Amino acid sequence: MKVYKIFIVMLYMSITLSGCNKKESYHGFAPVNSEASIEARQLLGFLYSIQGKYTLTGQHNFVSDFDRYNSRVHEITGKYSVVWGSDFSFNALGDNIRKFQHCGPMNLSVPFDSCYVNGLSTEELRQGLVDEAIEQYDKGRIITLMWHCCFPTEGDDCIGNSIWTWQNAPSDSVWNELVTEGTELNNQWKHQMDGVAKYLKQLKDANVPVLWRPYHEMNGVWFWWCNKPGDNGFKKLWIMTYDYLTEHHELNNLLWVWNTNAPRNIPGDEAGPYKDFFPGVEYVDVLAADVYHGDYQQSHHDDLYTLGGGKLVTLGEVGSLPSVEQFNNQTNWSWFMVWGYFINRRDDGESVRAMYEHPSCITLDEIDFSGKNYKLKENLN
Repeated sequence: MKVYKIFIVMLYMSITLSGCNKKESYHGFAPVNSEASIEARQLLGFLYSIQGKYTLTGQHNFVSDFDRYNSRVHEITGKYSVVWGSDFSFNALGDNIRKFQHCGPMNLSVPFDSCYVNGLSTEELRQGLVDEAIEQYDKGRIITLMWHCCFPTEGDDCIGNSIWTWQNAPSDSVWNELVTEGTELNNQWKHQMDGVAKYLKQLKDANVPVLWRPYHEMNGVWFWWCNKPGDNGFKKLWIMTYDYLTEHHELNNLLWVWNTNAPRNIPGDEAGPYKDFFPGVEYVDVLAADVYHGDYQQSHHDDLYTLGGGKLVTLGEVGSLPSVEQFNNQTNWSWFMVWGYFINRRDDGESVRAMYEHPSCITLDEIDFSGKNYKLKENLN
């Protein structure tokens, strides 16, 4: 009987501790997915542990050449970035493929090289992406993935204008069909999602946490998923995506990065207020802004941080890095990620070196990834 009682007590303690781990929070914030993997939770905890003190360096890489811009960062700075980004992308079709080479369609050569079709299948390219992400994770890098996706009726193969719709965005009736459960268009969307989910599952099985940032820059006016404010607009698409990948596909390795564009009033190229497209803190682990044209307004940082109520904020993509003065005034960015070839495009590397040498910017050599746990090396704590 005594042994039985001890067993019951130990079982109770095990269940209790397990429950505590599920609800573990960082600075008051738990992962929005209550079933988030141990690795995803550890990554989130690490990001909160450096919040307001350090910013991780990051670099985007294209599926057609994973090493080009990693190597370029090292050539300029002598260091490597911590955050490794890439794109599930699409296959560009039609006579105007060069027009869309800048975003790195997976079937094309690297942007601004001679433009040619690389001849690889979608399966080969996306499998290569997964394999590379696992390899980079094993080196101690943090993985962030996004997706330039065709409209769901076209799967993964489309002319670029299917993605960059501008004034030809889906009508309200088409949008309603998309976000209504069980319609033909909704089922086509699910099929498109399934095609990427199987690769995210490989990363889950390999215990790789992913900073997942689908449908980026939704407050702009250029992509098919853009410029749909309100509860039945982008917010509904985001929640639908979260529910499908989390509940149906059980992708518990994902941390959800809601990635806006910095608001702007450029005629014909506007980006609206963050709040009009925000699905709520219960669906977002990290709030991100993309900054191009050097547009590092203080409000872009402060308003995002306020909207999230203190949750993590980050620079999802940037064309050029901030000046040291701008960076010193915007202390809550968790990481920055330079978009591909833009690492080559300013001051012969001077601004890149300035940020990589900044005492608050963390490079790969300053990460201790022993035991597959992210932490800073002791001299930085």
